[in-house]
This record gives sequence, C-alpha cells and structure tokens, in this order.
Amino acid sequence: MTSVQEDNSIAPISEDKHVEAEKQGALGLGGSSASDLEHELDGIHDGLEFPTEEEKRTLRRVADSIPWAAYMIALVELAERFSFYGCSVVFTNYIQQPLPPGSTTGAGGLNGQAGALDMGQRASTGLTTFYQFWCFFILAKVELRLTFFRCYITPLLGAYIADTYWGRYKTICWAVFITLIGHILLIVAAVPSVITHKGAIGAFSVALIVMGLGKSIYRVTESSSNGSLVGTGLFKSNISPLVAEQYQRKKLFVVTTKDGERVIVDPAMTISRVYMYFYLFINVGALIGQITMTYSEKFVGFYLAFTLPTIVFLLCPIVLWLGRNRYRRSPPTGSVLATSLRLFGYAARGRWSLNPYRTYKNMTQDDFWENAKPSNIKGQKPAWMTFDDKWVDEVRRGLKACSVFLWFPIYWLTYNQLNNNLTSQAATMATHGLPNDVLSNLDPFALIIFIPICDLLLYPALRRAGVNFSALKKITLGFFTGSLAMIWAAVVQHYIYKTSPCGYKASDCTGEHTSPLNVWIQTGSYVLIAFSEIFASITGLEYAFTKAPQNMKSLVMAVFLFTSAVASALGEAFVALSSDPLLVWNYGVMAVLAFITGILVWIAVWRLDTQEDALNNMAEGNMVDPNKKK
Repeated sequence: MTSVQEDNSIAPISEDKHVEAEKQGALGLGGSSASDLEHELDGIHDGLEFPTEEEKRTLRRVADSIPWAAYMIALVELAERFSFYGCSVVFTNYIQQPLPPGSTTGAGGLNGQAGALDMGQRASTGLTTFYQFWCFFILAKVELRLTFFRCYITPLLGAYIADTYWGRYKTICWAVFITLIGHILLIVAAVPSVITHKGAIGAFSVALIVMGLGKSIYRVTESSSNGSLVGTGLFKSNISPLVAEQYQRKKLFVVTTKDGERVIVDPAMTISRVYMYFYLFINVGALIGQITMTYSEKFVGFYLAFTLPTIVFLLCPIVLWLGRNRYRRSPPTGSVLATSLRLFGYAARGRWSLNPYRTYKNMTQDDFWENAKPSNIKGQKPAWMTFDDKWVDEVRRGLKACSVFLWFPIYWLTYNQLNNNLTSQAATMATHGLPNDVLSNLDPFALIIFIPICDLLLYPALRRAGVNFSALKKITLGFFTGSLAMIWAAVVQHYIYKTSPCGYKASDCTGEHTSPLNVWIQTGSYVLIAFSEIFASITGLEYAFTKAPQNMKSLVMAVFLFTSAVASALGEAFVALSSDPLLVWNYGVMAVLAFITGILVWIAVWRLDTQEDALNNMAEGNMVDPNKKK
C-alpha cells in the first residue's frame, strides 16, 4: 500500500500498514477485494487496490516515488558520464587541430587554439564517429585520413553476457575495470613526451578500443548512446535496465492523495520518471566534465583533461561496492535470443511469399502469434518450446518495441552532429576567449533545466488537460525537434560563409581572422537538440525497458543502442559533407531526413500507440531454459 506525497508522487508505507491494508481488503472495509489480494500476494503488490476498467478511463495517473537504490546507480552513471564526456569533448581538438607553437601539452592559452595531432576535420569526424561504436577495426593512414572497418556487436555482446552468464551487476563491474584501463592508456597518449611525436595516434587509438569495450559492456542502458568503445558496450546495455529494475511494481493501482483525489499509480509513468532523472544525472556529469575539461585542455593541456575524468571515474567501483547489498539484481536466465528466433520462425511457417506485399500481410495477421502459442499446438510440441502462452505475448511486445527502434538511426545521425561538426563550427566564429568546444555544454545545461520542468510541470499539465502525450508521440516529436536543430545549424553556417574572411573556406581562418558572428548564436541548435533528447532519447530508454520481456531487457536495450552504431555507420557516408564548402548541405540533409522520418514514424506506429496500456500491463510469462544446468 502507498501514500501520496505533496507532489502527488507515491511513497511506500510501512509493513504494518501494508498488513493492515490486506486485512481491510479481506474484510471488505476498503482497498482491494479478497480475490484481488489472493492473486496479487507476491510481496510487491500485496494489499494494493487495483482500478476498475471505468477508473482506468477516468482517473488521473501519477508516478510512484523512485527507490534510493536507483539514485545510487544513477550516481555511478554520473561518474561514468563525467569521465566519458570530460574526455570526449576534447577529442575533436586533440585530433583536428595542430600542436600550438612552443607547446608540449596541447594547451593554446587564452587566445590560442588547443590541439595536438593536426589531422583535419574529416579525420576528427571519422575518429569521433568511430568512438561511438566498436567491435574491430583496421587502421590505415593515407594522406592523413583514417579508414576503419567496423562491426557493431559490442552492445549486443554486453547484453548477451549479462543475460546469459554474469547478470547485469557483475557485467557492469567488469566493464568498469576494463574502462579504467582505457582511461590510463588515454592519459599516456597525452603525456608531453608522447603527444609531441607521431606515435601519439597509436596510443590514442588503442585507448579508444579498450575504453569502448568496457563502456560497451557497461552501457547497453543509456540513450544518449555516445558510448565509448569496448567498455561502453558492456556497460551501456546493462546500466539502464539495472537502474529501472530497482522499481519492482508492474500493476496499475489506486491511491488517494492528501487532497482527497483518487488517482492511479502507473508503473509505466514511474519508469518514465526513473529514466528522466537518470538522464538528468547523466547530463550533470556531462556538463561538469565538459566545462572543466575544455578549460583544462585550453590552459593546462590534454594530460590534465584526460587525468581528471579518470579520477572521477574511480567513484564507479566505490559506489558499486558500497551498494552491493542494496541493489535488486536479476540473475542470468540463459540466452533467449535463439529461442525467440525459433519462435518467430515457427510462427512464420507458410506465410512467406515471393510477393513482398503478400508476405507483409501474412506476417501482420492477427493470428500470427496465436498459432505459435504452446496451448494451440496440436500433437507433439518442439523440444525447445519450454515456455507458456504469456511468454509468447512478451516476445511479441519486445519485437514491437524493436520495430519502433528501426527508425532511430536517422535520429542519432542528427544528434551526432553535436559531437563533432557543431564543435568545429564554433571554431570558425568569434569565441571571445571561450574554448570552441565549451558551447556543447549548452546541451546538458538545457537538459538539466528542462527535464525537471517537463516532469513536474509540462507532463502533469498535459495529463490534467486530458492530453495523452504517450511515449510514441514523444518519440515522433523528438524527430521534428531534431530537424529544427539542424535547420538552425544550416542557417548559422550559411552566415558564417557570408561573413568569414575566408568565405567558403571558413575553417581555414583561425584566431582573429574568423567570422565576426558571436559563437553564442549556436544556442538554438543545442537547446533544440536537448528537447529532442527529452522526447526521443529518454523515451526510447523507457520504451525499451517497459516493452521487453523480463529475461530480454538487456537484449532489447542493446537493440535500441545498436541503432546508434548503425547511425555511426550511416554517418560515414556523410563525412564527405563535413568540410568546407559543403557544411550547409550537411546540416540541411540531416534536417530533411529527420523531418521525413518523423512523419514516417507516426504513420508506422499510430496503431501501436492505441495499444499502449494493454502492452504495459501485459502479464509476465514463464520460460525454462532447456540448456541451463540444474
């Protein structure tokens, strides 16, 4: 049973009140009926009053309170994001710009430009794009250009390891250890005795690979999906599900607020709130890391810009250890990917056709999954069919979520401009002593301001007004705001070319010879990108977690983050546009792609949007892994 706080969020009641609520329900004195209690005595939903169909349609919905364990995990994420953004924010200057005259650290001073490798904008765009996904690469230098051969499996690897062998918590711990090694190698690449020699690119590249492996293991969880390489795949697919699974309730229930209003506590809204504040922690870490490291590189050097994030990153193992007995952990349940694919193949039997339209119609028939449910199988069931009917429904829901994610590469393609080309754009304008890469901090700064506003003011106001601003509507709007951000960047670039002494070779002008335009006019792009993240990126995390089967959460989250890797691959096709005089075309193409995709997204998902409640409140199924040792 729960009570409502002043902000209409929900706070847990003591166990005594919990038992008393059960007694009252059983005696007919209020709360749940005896029959409700009978089938809900699971230690999580005991004693709760569940809404009727009429109440589901008429009562206002609110979010529950967030468990403290979730905040502890978010603190781990804050430290990790500080380390990632603190390092990566200076990557563009480290790769693109030359070592300042007389400098052995890369520092440019008040009126100088920090730099190190002098490889140009295309190389910096290629390397920073590479940093967003990783599996394997071959590095070749041809006329100061880098060619990478990549694959995109590290987030999926992290999810597989967590779901099958280690569980999310242990996988994250290993990811942190691997990432720490990468951080140390990154510091080596910036030591004065190394940075002044061509060998610095080798040390830097190895650091990217090791960090990427660790962060890949860590991050199959976070929507911002700028993951470092190896470390990010292991970390990213697991930290996000881990923070959300600290909240255990999955059923709608009714409470009365202090104002006497009966409201429905919606677990889906609670998960949305968890990810809103999880993302807030991400951007607090990113903002502090980016601001401090841009000034560190400018006035001290890259060795300090890589060392300080490493020190902050040490908070990760400390907090993980301190909370080891407080976290709710889902044990590994065995890989369900193979069984899920077998299930889909079984359901699709006899539905394939040489006519693509006929195949589509057959695959979308109402009975597609019904015929694959164990209860509907006539005769001997296949040996791998060790699940019940409800688990089939869960797989169906997870695949529906993945179908939404198919559109996200275009969104990330737009978002990724923030990490490289917009930083380069700032260097061609009047910065008035500011580091050119400090403007990227407007994105996390805007997120820190607008996330609480959306959670506490905008979204509740829309609900009170009867507006159903659902997850899929938010995602669609995220594409449109991303498009507006690119339109802003294209207009700014147009005027840079008009006002720069170098004209359409604006990137060749440095120091006092840049465009007289004030760098702060980039603000519009960063604020619009921030809103697009709130609508699309945060909601994508929420959607991936709430729609995934219990034993596939890391896997579905990995698929969501995998779309960022696909976007990075697509981004390579646009590298040719990421230099003068084609940058207006670069931003314009991104804007058009995001706008058209936003329209297509809504056309594809509007029917799914009407099923949101049914999908969120689907009962959990059961599955036994036949290969799991007893």
